[in-house]
Amino acid sequence: MARKKRGRPVHGWVVVDKPVGVTSTQVVGRIRRIFDAEKAGHAGTLDPLASGILPIALGEATKTVPYAMDGEKTYRFTVRWGEARDTDDAEGRVTATSEMRPEPDAVAAVVQRFIGEISQVPPAFSAIKVDGERAYDLARAGEAVQLAARLIRIDDLRLAEIPDRDHATFDVQSGKGAYMRGLARDIALALGTVGHIVALRRTRVGPFGLDDAVPLEHIDALAKQPGAEQSALDGILLPVETPLDDIPAVALTEAEAHRMRHGQSVALLRRSDRERIAALDLDPDNPDAIVLATCGDAPVALARIDGGEIRPVRILNL
Repeated sequence: MARKKRGRPVHGWVVVDKPVGVTSTQVVGRIRRIFDAEKAGHAGTLDPLASGILPIALGEATKTVPYAMDGEKTYRFTVRWGEARDTDDAEGRVTATSEMRPEPDAVAAVVQRFIGEISQVPPAFSAIKVDGERAYDLARAGEAVQLAARLIRIDDLRLAEIPDRDHATFDVQSGKGAYMRGLARDIALALGTVGHIVALRRTRVGPFGLDDAVPLEHIDALAKQPGAEQSALDGILLPVETPLDDIPAVALTEAEAHRMRHGQSVALLRRSDRERIAALDLDPDNPDAIVLATCGDAPVALARIDGGEIRPVRILNL
């Protein structure tokens, strides 16, 4: 039997401006096929209703996905007052209605209550697992889904505009794990009404912003051009280490890099080695403190300082 083609070893990030109407998984599949990549993954799901930044990691970049997902995210969303829906967005069925429409001053004032570390119950239609099953699968099957509240972080929340009495648009800056659908639902309840999201656009994920993003249709068109070469597509790739800008870097010699690429630790034998590590101002009590080991301009591994050694955690085979 012929072996299944694995794809080519392409490494880096493609920042897609996802359109409304497709799932994140579908976009990842399309990008992987277009680039003929061995591996692909994304840094944070976007609902089909949502558009905007969907960073897709190819090849060795998949090892840096957690660092992109831990980064700050920004969104703009529009709430429709007066209707609650089981999905907390426009795709669901109406579960409650209200004639109450909040006044602009009340809307502007209530946002302050949602800034900081707050408790949020995720939407029933979410990817959170309940007894091994996705919550959205249970909800679609008609089962009652009760998800526990969890702490999330909202760094900034502002009322952007009120286009009419039925709608309000907000700008949000948040940490990971925050559901904008849940935030819209809770803002409406705090205002004495009900509501759901009718439009959602993500404008940043960690270091990836709209200036980096390429519309999905543009990538499709680029791949379909007669005589299109793979190098043209590779021109929109961002480096593997892009999400690692905030991680301290440690420069290795060629010999040290060779050892680390083979899974071996690098000893801090020289005084200059110890001084360069001390200069990074790492927290010695944080066992999860990670550094990026580099050689020249090339990333070598994500590593941890352990006593007198630098130990590789994730080797980047570039």
